[in-house]
Amino acid sequence: MGRITRKKTTGKPKNRSAVSGTNSASGNGTSIPAKNGSTVAKQPVKAPVNYPGKKYVDISIQFLREVRVELRKVTWPSRKQTIGSTVVVIVLVLIISIFLGVVDMGLSSLVNVVLH
Repeated sequence: MGRITRKKTTGKPKNRSAVSGTNSASGNGTSIPAKNGSTVAKQPVKAPVNYPGKKYVDISIQFLREVRVELRKVTWPSRKQTIGSTVVVIVLVLIISIFLGVVDMGLSSLVNVVLH
């Protein structure tokens, strides 16, 4: 079963200070240089939301995506094939039920003869 992969990034670094080389390596400077030479205030990075069920939600969504991909690969039977298979199943169920009914009646009458 194939896994759905996310789009790969272009390889550009996310930290602008690493590109310019003018900011400190610790990343706690207050401004970063812009392309035109002026400085831009550095925005604080918000931590991602981590609630206990997030992992299970992500896993469930990934599972449903994979189910959809697999269902597209299914070759569904035609209406004629479905009706034919259904008729065969119903006929076999009737034959087996009649056979089991006859065997049950025969065994129960045999037990009654032995007990009386």
